[in-house]
Amino acid sequence: MVQRRNFLKGVAALSGFSLAGCGWKLADVKANSTTKGERDRLDIYTWTQYTDQKLLKTFTTQTGIKVLADMYESNDVMLAKLQAGGGGTYSAIYPSDYMVQKMVDLGLLTEIRHDRLIGLDNLFPRFQDPTYDPNNRYSIPFSWGTTGFVYNSEILTTPPDDWEYLWQNQDKLLKRITLLNDVREVMGGVLKMLGYSYNSKDENQIKQAYEKLKILKPAISAFDTDAWRNQLLAGDLNLAMCYSADAVKIMKENSKFKYIIPRSGSSLWTDTIVIPKTAPNLDAAYAWMNFFLQPEVAAQMTQRQSIATPNRAAFEQLPKRIKNNYSLFPPESILEKCERLTPLGKIEEVYERYWTQLTSS
Repeated sequence: MVQRRNFLKGVAALSGFSLAGCGWKLADVKANSTTKGERDRLDIYTWTQYTDQKLLKTFTTQTGIKVLADMYESNDVMLAKLQAGGGGTYSAIYPSDYMVQKMVDLGLLTEIRHDRLIGLDNLFPRFQDPTYDPNNRYSIPFSWGTTGFVYNSEILTTPPDDWEYLWQNQDKLLKRITLLNDVREVMGGVLKMLGYSYNSKDENQIKQAYEKLKILKPAISAFDTDAWRNQLLAGDLNLAMCYSADAVKIMKENSKFKYIIPRSGSSLWTDTIVIPKTAPNLDAAYAWMNFFLQPEVAAQMTQRQSIATPNRAAFEQLPKRIKNNYSLFPPESILEKCERLTPLGKIEEVYERYWTQLTSS
Protein backbone atom coordinates (compact mmCIF):
# COMPACT_ATOMS: atom_id res chain seq x y z
CA MET A 1 0.00 0.00 0.00
CA VAL A 2 1.38 3.38 -0.97
CA GLN A 3 1.09 5.56 2.10
CA ARG A 4 1.10 9.23 2.74
CA ARG A 5 3.31 11.60 0.86
CA ASN A 6 5.58 11.18 -2.08
CA PHE A 7 7.45 14.32 -1.14
CA LEU A 8 9.29 16.66 -3.48
CA LYS A 9 12.65 15.39 -4.60
CA GLY A 10 15.90 17.31 -4.72
CA VAL A 11 17.12 18.21 -1.27
CA ALA A 12 20.11 20.03 -2.71
CA ALA A 13 17.77 22.54 -4.33
CA LEU A 14 16.51 23.80 -0.98
CA SER A 15 17.51 27.28 0.03
CA GLY A 16 19.77 28.10 2.98
CA PHE A 17 18.67 28.02 6.60
CA SER A 18 19.39 30.95 8.89
CA LEU A 19 18.49 32.05 12.37
CA ALA A 20 19.25 35.72 12.77
CA GLY A 21 21.34 36.55 15.80
CA CYS A 22 22.09 32.96 16.79
CA GLY A 23 25.57 32.86 15.32
CA TRP A 24 25.09 29.38 13.84
CA LYS A 25 27.22 28.44 10.85
CA LEU A 26 26.00 26.37 7.93
CA ALA A 27 27.59 23.77 5.66
CA ASP A 28 26.85 20.66 3.63
CA VAL A 29 25.48 17.35 4.81
CA LYS A 30 26.27 13.97 3.28
CA ALA A 31 23.98 10.93 3.34
CA ASN A 32 26.09 7.81 3.51
CA SER A 33 26.73 5.21 6.19
CA THR A 34 29.55 4.45 8.54
CA THR A 35 30.31 2.42 11.64
CA LYS A 36 27.47 1.97 14.08
CA GLY A 37 27.65 3.60 17.47
CA GLU A 38 29.82 6.67 16.89
CA ARG A 39 29.04 9.23 19.56
CA ASP A 40 29.59 12.18 17.26
CA ARG A 41 27.22 11.05 14.52
CA LEU A 42 23.47 10.76 14.11
CA ASP A 43 21.80 8.75 11.36
CA ILE A 44 18.20 9.73 10.66
CA TYR A 45 15.55 8.16 8.42
CA THR A 46 13.09 10.78 7.25
CA TRP A 47 10.75 12.14 4.60
CA THR A 48 12.46 13.94 1.73
CA GLN A 49 10.70 17.23 2.49
CA TYR A 50 12.06 17.35 6.02
CA THR A 51 15.71 17.05 5.03
CA ASP A 52 17.48 20.36 4.64
CA GLN A 53 21.24 20.16 4.20
CA LYS A 54 22.00 23.45 5.84
CA LEU A 55 19.58 22.93 8.68
CA LEU A 56 21.25 19.62 9.47
CA LYS A 57 24.64 21.31 9.52
CA THR A 58 23.25 23.96 11.86
CA PHE A 59 22.60 21.15 14.31
CA THR A 60 26.14 19.86 13.81
CA THR A 61 27.61 23.28 14.54
CA GLN A 62 25.53 23.61 17.69
CA THR A 63 26.17 20.11 19.06
CA GLY A 64 29.28 18.74 17.35
CA ILE A 65 27.21 15.79 16.10
CA LYS A 66 27.35 15.03 12.38
CA VAL A 67 23.99 14.19 10.80
CA LEU A 68 23.57 11.70 7.97
CA ALA A 69 20.13 11.41 6.42
CA ASP A 70 18.48 8.65 4.43
CA MET A 71 15.08 9.41 2.89
CA TYR A 72 11.94 7.39 2.28
CA GLU A 73 8.71 8.12 0.43
CA SER A 74 6.18 6.07 2.36
CA ASN A 75 5.57 4.83 5.88
CA ASP A 76 5.33 1.28 4.60
CA VAL A 77 8.75 1.44 2.94
CA MET A 78 10.23 2.66 6.20
CA LEU A 79 8.52 -0.05 8.25
CA ALA A 80 9.50 -2.81 5.84
CA LYS A 81 13.15 -1.78 6.03
CA LEU A 82 13.11 -1.82 9.82
CA GLN A 83 11.38 -5.19 9.97
CA ALA A 84 13.94 -6.61 7.54
CA GLY A 85 16.72 -5.52 9.87
CA GLY A 86 17.91 -2.63 7.73
CA GLY A 87 17.38 0.14 10.26
CA GLY A 88 20.14 -0.59 12.74
CA THR A 89 22.11 2.56 11.97
CA TYR A 90 19.22 4.98 12.60
CA SER A 91 18.78 6.78 15.91
CA ALA A 92 15.82 8.95 14.82
CA ILE A 93 12.94 8.13 12.45
CA TYR A 94 9.90 10.15 11.30
CA PRO A 95 6.77 7.95 11.20
CA SER A 96 3.28 9.36 10.77
CA ASP A 97 0.85 9.18 13.67
CA TYR A 98 -0.91 5.89 12.83
CA MET A 99 2.45 4.29 12.06
CA VAL A 100 3.67 5.15 15.56
CA GLN A 101 0.87 2.92 16.86
CA LYS A 102 1.93 0.08 14.56
CA MET A 103 5.58 0.40 15.54
CA VAL A 104 4.73 0.38 19.24
CA ASP A 105 2.61 -2.75 18.79
CA LEU A 106 5.51 -4.38 16.96
CA GLY A 107 7.92 -3.50 19.76
CA LEU A 108 10.15 -1.38 17.54
CA LEU A 109 10.33 1.85 19.57
CA THR A 110 12.16 3.04 22.65
CA GLU A 111 10.04 4.75 25.30
CA ILE A 112 11.08 8.40 25.52
CA ARG A 113 12.47 9.77 28.77
CA HIS A 114 10.75 13.12 29.19
CA ASP A 115 13.38 14.23 31.70
CA ARG A 116 15.83 14.36 28.78
CA LEU A 117 13.65 16.70 26.74
CA ILE A 118 13.39 20.48 26.94
CA GLY A 119 10.26 22.21 25.68
CA LEU A 120 7.54 19.58 25.60
CA ASP A 121 5.34 22.01 27.50
CA ASN A 122 5.63 24.40 24.55
CA LEU A 123 3.41 22.14 22.45
CA PHE A 124 -0.23 22.92 21.77
CA PRO A 125 -2.46 20.89 24.13
CA ARG A 126 -3.73 18.64 21.32
CA PHE A 127 -0.16 17.44 20.75
CA GLN A 128 0.79 16.91 24.41
CA ASP A 129 -1.43 13.86 24.83
CA PRO A 130 -2.30 12.65 21.31
CA THR A 131 -4.63 9.72 20.78
CA TYR A 132 -2.07 7.87 18.66
CA ASP A 133 0.56 8.07 21.44
CA PRO A 134 -0.87 9.00 24.86
CA ASN A 135 1.44 11.31 26.83
CA ASN A 136 3.97 11.19 23.97
CA ARG A 137 5.48 8.02 25.41
CA TYR A 138 7.18 7.04 22.15
CA SER A 139 7.15 10.11 19.92
CA ILE A 140 7.28 13.87 19.73
CA PRO A 141 5.26 15.70 17.04
CA PHE A 142 7.25 17.38 14.29
CA SER A 143 4.62 18.73 11.90
CA TRP A 144 0.94 18.34 11.15
CA GLY A 145 -1.60 19.08 8.47
CA THR A 146 -4.77 18.11 6.65
CA THR A 147 -5.84 16.50 3.40
CA GLY A 148 -7.92 18.41 0.87
CA PHE A 149 -8.11 19.83 -2.64
CA VAL A 150 -5.83 22.30 -4.37
CA TYR A 151 -7.53 23.81 -7.42
CA ASN A 152 -7.19 26.44 -10.16
CA SER A 153 -9.57 29.20 -9.06
CA GLU A 154 -9.46 30.87 -12.49
CA ILE A 155 -11.04 27.77 -14.05
CA LEU A 156 -13.10 26.42 -11.17
CA THR A 157 -14.79 29.64 -10.10
CA THR A 158 -17.08 27.75 -7.71
CA PRO A 159 -14.84 26.30 -4.96
CA PRO A 160 -14.88 22.50 -4.55
CA ASP A 161 -16.21 22.78 -1.01
CA ASP A 162 -16.89 19.08 -0.40
CA TRP A 163 -16.14 15.59 -1.75
CA GLU A 164 -19.47 15.47 -3.58
CA TYR A 165 -18.24 18.28 -5.85
CA LEU A 166 -16.16 15.76 -7.83
CA TRP A 167 -19.22 13.73 -8.79
CA GLN A 168 -21.44 16.76 -9.37
CA ASN A 169 -18.87 18.25 -11.78
CA GLN A 170 -17.52 15.06 -13.29
CA ASP A 171 -17.97 16.21 -16.90
CA LYS A 172 -16.16 19.50 -16.26
CA LEU A 173 -13.32 17.70 -14.49
CA LEU A 174 -12.92 14.87 -17.02
CA LYS A 175 -9.26 13.72 -16.94
CA ARG A 176 -8.27 16.94 -15.22
CA ILE A 177 -8.25 15.72 -11.63
CA THR A 178 -5.95 13.47 -9.62
CA LEU A 179 -6.55 11.68 -6.35
CA LEU A 180 -3.84 10.58 -3.95
CA ASN A 181 -2.20 7.23 -4.52
CA ASP A 182 -3.23 6.23 -1.02
CA VAL A 183 -6.03 3.76 -0.33
CA ARG A 184 -6.80 4.96 3.18
CA GLU A 185 -6.95 8.64 2.21
CA VAL A 186 -9.06 8.17 -0.92
CA MET A 187 -11.42 5.55 0.47
CA GLY A 188 -11.53 7.48 3.75
CA GLY A 189 -12.61 10.68 2.05
CA VAL A 190 -15.45 8.94 0.26
CA LEU A 191 -16.48 7.16 3.46
CA LYS A 192 -16.63 10.57 5.13
CA MET A 193 -18.79 11.91 2.30
CA LEU A 194 -21.18 8.99 2.77
CA GLY A 195 -21.52 9.84 6.46
CA TYR A 196 -19.19 7.13 7.76
CA SER A 197 -15.86 7.21 9.57
CA TYR A 198 -12.54 7.60 7.78
CA ASN A 199 -11.59 4.48 9.75
CA SER A 200 -14.63 2.36 9.01
CA LYS A 201 -14.33 -1.36 9.72
CA ASP A 202 -17.67 -2.15 8.11
CA GLU A 203 -17.12 -4.09 4.89
CA ASN A 204 -20.47 -2.97 3.48
CA GLN A 205 -19.53 0.69 3.99
CA ILE A 206 -16.14 0.12 2.37
CA LYS A 207 -17.86 -1.49 -0.61
CA GLN A 208 -20.18 1.52 -0.92
CA ALA A 209 -17.14 3.82 -1.08
CA TYR A 210 -15.60 1.60 -3.76
CA GLU A 211 -18.80 1.65 -5.86
CA LYS A 212 -18.91 5.45 -5.58
CA LEU A 213 -15.30 5.70 -6.74
CA LYS A 214 -16.03 3.39 -9.70
CA ILE A 215 -18.48 6.02 -10.95
CA LEU A 216 -15.81 8.73 -10.72
CA LYS A 217 -12.97 6.63 -12.14
CA PRO A 218 -13.42 7.71 -15.81
CA ALA A 219 -12.83 11.33 -14.82
CA ILE A 220 -9.65 10.65 -12.83
CA SER A 221 -6.43 11.37 -14.67
CA ALA A 222 -4.31 9.42 -12.18
CA PHE A 223 -3.91 8.30 -8.59
CA ASP A 224 -0.85 10.32 -7.78
CA THR A 225 0.85 11.79 -4.72
CA ASP A 226 3.60 13.84 -6.32
CA ALA A 227 3.52 14.41 -10.10
CA TRP A 228 0.25 16.37 -9.91
CA ARG A 229 2.19 19.45 -8.87
CA ASN A 230 3.92 20.03 -12.21
CA GLN A 231 0.74 19.08 -14.08
CA LEU A 232 -1.28 21.65 -12.16
CA LEU A 233 1.31 24.36 -12.78
CA ALA A 234 1.38 23.46 -16.48
CA GLY A 235 -2.41 23.77 -16.75
CA ASP A 236 -3.01 20.08 -17.41
CA LEU A 237 -5.06 19.68 -14.22
CA ASN A 238 -7.81 21.73 -12.63
CA LEU A 239 -7.83 20.02 -9.23
CA ALA A 240 -5.69 17.64 -7.20
CA MET A 241 -6.31 15.89 -3.92
CA CYS A 242 -3.26 16.61 -1.81
CA TYR A 243 -1.76 17.33 1.60
CA SER A 244 -1.88 20.84 3.00
CA ALA A 245 1.90 21.26 3.13
CA ASP A 246 2.18 20.56 -0.60
CA ALA A 247 -0.74 22.87 -1.38
CA VAL A 248 0.80 25.78 0.51
CA LYS A 249 3.98 25.45 -1.54
CA ILE A 250 2.16 25.61 -4.87
CA MET A 251 0.01 28.51 -3.69
CA LYS A 252 3.22 30.44 -3.01
CA GLU A 253 4.18 30.00 -6.65
CA ASN A 254 0.87 31.24 -8.05
CA SER A 255 -2.00 32.86 -6.16
CA LYS A 256 -4.61 31.45 -8.55
CA PHE A 257 -4.24 28.11 -6.79
CA LYS A 258 -6.35 27.67 -3.66
CA TYR A 259 -6.58 24.96 -1.03
CA ILE A 260 -9.76 23.80 0.64
CA ILE A 261 -10.62 21.16 3.22
CA PRO A 262 -13.88 19.34 2.36
CA ARG A 263 -16.79 20.69 4.39
CA SER A 264 -17.87 17.26 5.66
CA GLY A 265 -14.38 16.60 6.98
CA SER A 266 -11.10 15.05 5.97
CA SER A 267 -8.01 13.55 7.56
CA LEU A 268 -5.79 15.19 10.15
CA TRP A 269 -2.22 13.92 10.21
CA THR A 270 0.88 14.39 12.33
CA ASP A 271 4.44 13.41 11.50
CA THR A 272 6.63 12.58 14.46
CA ILE A 273 10.17 11.83 15.59
CA VAL A 274 10.78 8.49 17.34
CA ILE A 275 13.76 6.54 18.62
CA PRO A 276 13.97 2.92 17.42
CA LYS A 277 15.01 0.24 19.90
CA THR A 278 18.07 -0.43 17.75
CA ALA A 279 19.26 3.21 17.98
CA PRO A 280 23.08 3.26 18.29
CA ASN A 281 23.27 6.82 19.66
CA LEU A 282 20.58 7.73 22.20
CA ASP A 283 22.36 10.92 23.29
CA ALA A 284 22.32 12.24 19.72
CA ALA A 285 18.67 11.27 19.27
CA TYR A 286 17.65 13.29 22.33
CA ALA A 287 19.80 16.21 21.19
CA TRP A 288 18.00 16.06 17.83
CA MET A 289 14.59 16.12 19.47
CA ASN A 290 15.58 19.04 21.69
CA PHE A 291 16.89 20.92 18.66
CA PHE A 292 13.45 20.82 17.01
CA LEU A 293 11.66 21.64 20.24
CA GLN A 294 13.43 25.01 20.22
CA PRO A 295 10.75 27.57 19.25
CA GLU A 296 13.17 29.48 16.99
CA VAL A 297 14.02 26.37 15.00
CA ALA A 298 10.39 25.21 14.74
CA ALA A 299 9.27 28.68 13.61
CA GLN A 300 11.93 28.80 10.91
CA MET A 301 10.92 25.34 9.69
CA THR A 302 7.33 26.55 9.30
CA GLN A 303 8.37 29.60 7.32
CA ARG A 304 10.88 27.82 5.10
CA GLN A 305 9.19 24.47 4.54
CA SER A 306 5.52 25.54 4.70
CA ILE A 307 4.72 22.98 7.38
CA ALA A 308 2.46 23.58 10.36
CA THR A 309 4.28 23.49 13.67
CA PRO A 310 2.75 21.76 16.72
CA ASN A 311 4.86 24.08 18.89
CA ARG A 312 2.75 26.86 20.44
CA ALA A 313 5.80 28.94 21.40
CA ALA A 314 7.02 28.70 17.79
CA PHE A 315 3.58 29.63 16.47
CA GLU A 316 3.65 32.83 18.53
CA GLN A 317 6.87 33.85 16.78
CA LEU A 318 5.37 33.56 13.30
CA PRO A 319 4.30 36.62 11.25
CA LYS A 320 0.56 37.32 11.28
CA ARG A 321 0.22 36.38 7.61
CA ILE A 322 1.36 32.85 8.45
CA LYS A 323 -0.61 32.57 11.68
CA ASN A 324 -3.73 33.56 9.74
CA ASN A 325 -3.04 31.18 6.86
CA TYR A 326 -5.98 28.78 7.21
CA SER A 327 -4.40 26.34 4.79
CA LEU A 328 -1.63 25.81 7.34
CA PHE A 329 -3.57 26.47 10.52
CA PRO A 330 -7.28 25.74 9.97
CA PRO A 331 -9.81 26.98 12.53
CA GLU A 332 -11.09 24.58 15.18
CA SER A 333 -14.52 24.48 13.52
CA ILE A 334 -12.91 22.66 10.58
CA LEU A 335 -10.50 20.51 12.56
CA GLU A 336 -13.25 19.08 14.75
CA LYS A 337 -14.74 17.45 11.64
CA CYS A 338 -11.45 15.81 10.68
CA GLU A 339 -10.23 12.36 11.74
CA ARG A 340 -6.85 10.77 12.20
CA LEU A 341 -6.10 7.57 10.33
CA THR A 342 -5.81 4.63 12.71
CA PRO A 343 -4.53 1.08 12.14
CA LEU A 344 -7.44 -1.18 11.19
CA GLY A 345 -5.97 -4.65 11.53
CA LYS A 346 -7.27 -7.40 9.26
CA ILE A 347 -9.93 -5.19 7.66
CA GLU A 348 -7.12 -3.36 5.85
CA GLU A 349 -7.05 -6.38 3.53
CA VAL A 350 -10.59 -5.46 2.43
CA TYR A 351 -9.47 -1.92 1.64
CA GLU A 352 -6.55 -3.32 -0.34
CA ARG A 353 -8.75 -5.66 -2.33
CA TYR A 354 -11.11 -2.92 -3.42
CA TRP A 355 -8.23 -0.53 -4.06
CA THR A 356 -6.56 -3.02 -6.37
CA GLN A 357 -9.82 -3.49 -8.28
CA LEU A 358 -10.27 0.27 -8.59
CA THR A 359 -6.77 1.21 -9.68
CA SER A 360 -6.14 -1.74 -11.99
CA SER A 361 -9.40 -1.58 -13.93
